[in-house]
Amino acid sequence: MMVCFSWIERVYFAEFFNNSPPEMADSQWVDFEKLPHAEGSFSRLFDDYIGQFQKVRQYFEADFHSLQNFPAHAEQIARQAKHRSVVADVLIDQNRQMGAPEKTLENARRLGDPKSFAIVTGQQVGILGGPLYTIYKTVTALKLAERLASSYPEYHFVPVFWLEGEDHDFAEINKVSVLNADHAPVEIEYVPKAKQILKNPGAVGEIQLNSTLDHFFEQLQRTLPNSEFKASLLSMLKAAYTPSSTLNTSFSRFMGTLFQDAGLVFISSNDRRLKELLVPIFLKELQDYPKVSQLIIQRSAELEERYHAQIKTKAMNLFMFFKGGRYFIEPREHDFSLKGTRQYFQKEELLKIVTETPELISPNVALRPICQDTLLPTLAYVGGPSEIAYFAQLKPVYAYFDLTMPIIYPRASVTIYEQKFERILEKYQLELLEFFGDPEKVSRKVVELISEVKIDEMFNDAVKRTNELMAEMKYGLNYIDSTLMGPLEATRAKIESHLVVLKEKVIEAQKRKHEIALRQVRKVIDSIVPKGNLQERVLSIVYFMNKYGLDFVQRLRNDVEIDRFKHQILNV
Repeated sequence: MMVCFSWIERVYFAEFFNNSPPEMADSQWVDFEKLPHAEGSFSRLFDDYIGQFQKVRQYFEADFHSLQNFPAHAEQIARQAKHRSVVADVLIDQNRQMGAPEKTLENARRLGDPKSFAIVTGQQVGILGGPLYTIYKTVTALKLAERLASSYPEYHFVPVFWLEGEDHDFAEINKVSVLNADHAPVEIEYVPKAKQILKNPGAVGEIQLNSTLDHFFEQLQRTLPNSEFKASLLSMLKAAYTPSSTLNTSFSRFMGTLFQDAGLVFISSNDRRLKELLVPIFLKELQDYPKVSQLIIQRSAELEERYHAQIKTKAMNLFMFFKGGRYFIEPREHDFSLKGTRQYFQKEELLKIVTETPELISPNVALRPICQDTLLPTLAYVGGPSEIAYFAQLKPVYAYFDLTMPIIYPRASVTIYEQKFERILEKYQLELLEFFGDPEKVSRKVVELISEVKIDEMFNDAVKRTNELMAEMKYGLNYIDSTLMGPLEATRAKIESHLVVLKEKVIEAQKRKHEIALRQVRKVIDSIVPKGNLQERVLSIVYFMNKYGLDFVQRLRNDVEIDRFKHQILNV
């Protein structure tokens, strides 16, 4: 299919994404460089991807900022979409089973149309949606699809959520964090019956929930502060998460309820009909290993000259579902093993399994995007900082499988700031940005401000005077006996060390004296950086829905902006 756009359309599209709307009155903006950095989150690579794309251009297929090359990119994506009708039928079936509304089913049908493109995001199926960034990824995908549809009404742009339910790490998805009545973060864990608590439970998305949900919801009810929305919220959550439902289904119901009018299509790749379409990928990986890993290693070596390598690849990039678990297929000298088991296969046996029962095969993080974009006509993938980092390693892998990498669009990054805290910030002369740094430094600053005794000033003066006194003694002692210089320096160092210890004790005593002030500041800290991490990586949307209403997600859809490419502080 040829996708053609007029010169006027191309100019309009570029301007649409380059010209940001006027700043909202209830938002503040922070450059990502000013936020805490780590390889699993914001990094130098992410900074350059956002602000200086030319530095990382070689690692990606297209610049997301203006999408000026959208027509050519869409043409390539359309050419490689070879399974539209089969995938559309599967998605209609999957989403109907999840109880999706007609708008979602219509969008699933549209994916069979050569004029349709998928705007994809995805995440592990964390209970109650997982951390807030799952919501922000979804909002970004929806708004991007809407804007593209507005610019190009002759084409369809379908928002698709990829359920990452094939992972086997249950501990990563069975917890939810909310703030309690004292405004402290509390983690609530869903613990199924003992027989299901396994080191490797297989595809977590297929785990069936059971009656222990009652205990989970009792904990949640006790933890959430009382509000006028609490009863209806809990009813909504219990309608989504029911005994005998799988985590995939419950997650989809919950997210479908939050975005019920958006036509969001969910896809679970753990489906024999879809795995049959992926057989050529599995066979190529099995027959040609470690080619894919070598490509990733080569790209990683280039990246690590300046950045970091997100994916730590192994020789093989496939898992197998076996006796209820999901195990890495590990090549050995003459055969293959399932890591952590005593199960071994000859290559011919594995080739037969892939061909005849492909539903038993599962890709790892390196091949998952390849599988995704084999099944879907993915024009753009909405990802977070760590996902952008691993896509930087995958361009050669896409080429190896004769695929075009989608445009990687960064998800919105947001902190919800409750304006009731403004009084605390004003009272203690604090700036909001300070809370994204060292929380202890904020507490110490408050203590210093309200204290009659300026500790830093007092101890700095003591150290200065001690050094001056020792310097004066140096001349006299040296005149008497030069060997006394060593004991003099040791004495100076010991005094300074004792002063440091004393200072910490004074600070602790002062903290106790100002406990009320510190409790107020701690509430702000626990809201902005709960557990020392960004709010979006810890707290659940459930906390804010309980406080501000079940339509709070609609507020986010209205107010979260997706084309500033900065961290948004949204005032509520």
